[in-house]
Amino acid sequence: MQYFPPALEKLTEQFARLPGIGNKSAQRLAFFVLSLPDEDAQAFADAIVTAKRAISLCPVCQNLTEGEGPCAICRSDKRDGGTVCVVADPKDVIAMERSREYQGRYHVLHGVISPMNHVGPDDLHIKELLERVASGEVREVIMATNPDTEGEATAMYLARLLRPFGVRITRLAYGVPVGGHLEYADDATLMRALEGRREM
Repeated sequence: MQYFPPALEKLTEQFARLPGIGNKSAQRLAFFVLSLPDEDAQAFADAIVTAKRAISLCPVCQNLTEGEGPCAICRSDKRDGGTVCVVADPKDVIAMERSREYQGRYHVLHGVISPMNHVGPDDLHIKELLERVASGEVREVIMATNPDTEGEATAMYLARLLRPFGVRITRLAYGVPVGGHLEYADDATLMRALEGRREM
């Protein structure tokens, strides 16, 4: 027995396809959209369509940008072009920018090497990174992939490819979070914290 009109069921199904959204959350979102005034619902739909049409990849760093040319970070004269921070996804750029400490540029891979998910090196934007480093402007490449198995494997693979270029290759330090307690840290986190220690 169908409780809701087919159009509402379809809307719920579309919301359920979003990451982290279960059936109940999808249903709540569908009902919320239905309760919106027509102009707000249209603005919501237009924003999705416009974003899909307008957003493309930066030809330099592969981050998301609007239009055909380089993104705002690659265009900025205030950013250090000699330092490139390699991240897996565009959302990682946002995370790094929140710190307001990093003043270099980025390279977005759009994933990590994951044989289990059938993602190999050819599926990532590695060739573009090698071309950037080969140009001679880059002095340091910071590996900022996640400290999980796939992230570590990707960082190690890239480090091997980049070593012949003679650039400095570094890895983000990982360890005990600010406000955390040592007794709750796992062995790998403590090992990383010790490896990444610095003078006070």
